[in-house]
Amino acid sequence: MTMPQRHHAASAAQFAARQGVPGPRPIGRPMAATVARPVPAAHPAAMPVGRPVVPQQRAAVTFLTVAEVAAMMRVSKMTVYRLVHAGELSAVRVGRSFRVPERAVQDYLRDAYTDIA
Repeated sequence: MTMPQRHHAASAAQFAARQGVPGPRPIGRPMAATVARPVPAAHPAAMPVGRPVVPQQRAAVTFLTVAEVAAMMRVSKMTVYRLVHAGELSAVRVGRSFRVPERAVQDYLRDAYTDIA
């Protein structure tokens, strides 16, 4: 069983022909919005003068998971989470998990080292 059609082609023409009643809305974007605009030329003051500046390469940073840090330090994951939340061990939040820079673990262990004798 099919549903009855509300509008027929003839009724759409009648709709548009009636005074003060807008016709059916067009579907999609107007054509003028899809035409690319010309890109203005760069201003001479914005051009670099002399040699172009080449940024220096940064050293690669190795990130570790909380489980990897816990295995390195031979502690539980909860201990690593406590160190991160206390601010004693720096970490980066990625989504819902933490990533700890390997250098931060090395710095923490070096600073936490105590000489007993």
